[in-house]
Amino acid sequence: MKQIYLDNAATAFPKAPGVAESMCNYITNIGCNVNRGAYSNSYSAEKIVFETRELICNLFSFNKPENVIFNKNITESLNTIIKGLFKTGDHVIVSSMEHNAVMRPLNSILKKGIEFSRVQCNSLGELNILDVISNIKPNTKAIIMTAASNVCGTILPLHKIGQICKDNNFYFIIDSAQGAGFMDLNFNSLCADIIAFTGHKGLLGPQGIGGFITNDKLATLIEPLIEGGTGSLSEQEIQPYYMPDKFEAGTPNIPGIFGLNASLKYLLATGINNIREKELYFTELFINEIKNIPTVQFIGIPTIEHRTATVSLDFTGSDLDNGIISHHLSKDYGIMTRCGLHCAPSAHKTLGTFPSGTVRFSFSHSNSKEDVLYTIDAINKCISDY
Repeated sequence: MKQIYLDNAATAFPKAPGVAESMCNYITNIGCNVNRGAYSNSYSAEKIVFETRELICNLFSFNKPENVIFNKNITESLNTIIKGLFKTGDHVIVSSMEHNAVMRPLNSILKKGIEFSRVQCNSLGELNILDVISNIKPNTKAIIMTAASNVCGTILPLHKIGQICKDNNFYFIIDSAQGAGFMDLNFNSLCADIIAFTGHKGLLGPQGIGGFITNDKLATLIEPLIEGGTGSLSEQEIQPYYMPDKFEAGTPNIPGIFGLNASLKYLLATGINNIREKELYFTELFINEIKNIPTVQFIGIPTIEHRTATVSLDFTGSDLDNGIISHHLSKDYGIMTRCGLHCAPSAHKTLGTFPSGTVRFSFSHSNSKEDVLYTIDAINKCISDY
């Protein structure tokens, strides 16, 4: 049976060429910690870690490698930012398309007297800038926004939001989980203050490595979420407040950083524009065929404009069930998708697919035209069989 992986919005597979080899090289031939040892292996590991910070700078057109923070994923990054920045009386604006990596930390800090407004998007996941402006309050401190929906692929108007933040002296915090590696995310042109990233999705790296980039102002204002050993200022029992040590307590995921180093080199050499063009070709082919199936409800923007390669479907026939369809696509045809609410209940309420959720198909440049045609055929067979 063919095996077709269409769950790249959850985590990319296959990983970029060289990722496994780079991680294996570290574990097999280097193996030591960074910032702790005065010997050659430690120095060689530190060199790759710093080079990876520089590669992240290249990706986001950022210019301060010391302000590239590594942690285990974008969820940890967003928790660090949200819980370490906002104070009693602050107000935050988000969209109705946000992932729980944003919404759960925000709801957690309500008890501290911090509030947020959720700007309602339309049924395609699109955001009206005027609705953002109407939610501004005298105590608004920041706008936090996903680059693109992990449910339906709609890209949010980041440049316009960034300009609003700049004009009103708000902080602009971007969740790039569904955009990095697919969209051109320029830190300065977006008027961003922070971009949080994860390595295992569009950056084509391993799980367990992510982080954020920040300007100097927020690097100073945010309190660290985790404190401990850094290999620096070890005579003191308080966390160093210079970068990146302020936010990198404990032994980092060095194998993950080595893997991310390889994936970023591949990504930058291949070209994000080339990757995006290929993924959108598959997406357009898929959408054009799916729209002809009467028992399938297509969710989101029905063209490839302003969207990523993530597509959600709701199987609406009287005898159909999203979970059953997803199961049989895997069991009978080897097609791996994601069914459910995708950790984004607010997005599903916006799109009209709560609480049943959707079956999500998310394409990669590693897929092929044959994969897409096979999947469309399998969907039709599942519908006729069940």
